[in-house]
Amino acid sequence: MITGGGVDVGSTQTKAILLNDRREIVGRALIGTGANVSKAAEGAFLTAVEHAGFPREAVGYVVGTGYGRYKVTFGDAQITEITCHAKGAQLLFPSTRTVIDMGGQDTKAIKIGPAGEVLDFCMNDKCAAGTGRFMQAAAECLGLSLDEIGPMSLRGQTPVRLTSVCTVFVESDILSYVAQRKKPEDILAGVHKAIATRTISLVRRVGIEDEITFTGGVARNVGMVDALQAVLGRRVNVSVEAHFNGALGAAFFALERAERLAAA
Repeated sequence: MITGGGVDVGSTQTKAILLNDRREIVGRALIGTGANVSKAAEGAFLTAVEHAGFPREAVGYVVGTGYGRYKVTFGDAQITEITCHAKGAQLLFPSTRTVIDMGGQDTKAIKIGPAGEVLDFCMNDKCAAGTGRFMQAAAECLGLSLDEIGPMSLRGQTPVRLTSVCTVFVESDILSYVAQRKKPEDILAGVHKAIATRTISLVRRVGIEDEITFTGGVARNVGMVDALQAVLGRRVNVSVEAHFNGALGAAFFALERAERLAAA
């Protein structure tokens, strides 16, 4: 059996996926990236191999992606996260033409073709506004966990208006609304709406085309999915594999290369 491995080293979490020659996920892992990026990459990969139940040597090719892709020192190649997220989204939803990826520190908008090739992209990598870090700051300010804020935001009836979606200033905005005795659910509804509005303005730079797929760790937030759909006025695809999307794309490219090597 030919197997390909993908390791996506993100700013906060590192993901690994193993694909067999039937394009099935046979192993996966998700761990915190921490300060030692190389150790996180290796740890995620070995955990995925253990989950798959076969030896490390059985993985024919490994591709690293994400901001720390060059720290995947045991990998055979590195491919940008833009390319891997585009391919991963197309594998999950073959008709995808627009990808919105929200990670811990950046948001990406990617326009792709029918084979999952990148046609255009835009990202806010210079600012953490509208990312997982921004949402973490909002949650901490309200004394809540990240898992709580999405469902709570859905209960908001009158969303507050944020003066800024800057991660640095979100705390003062939220504390001001708390002092005004605004409900936490209305504050969070406003936070999610502000992020969605900012994200869509980013996506418009590459062009919004059906079908739209939402990926990355923030895609697990039901409030963010709802806010994006409300601003877009249409449904977005969200897979249970959304968090592993970059690693999935990397694993696909690794598998293709492993198959070519085996056939040579």
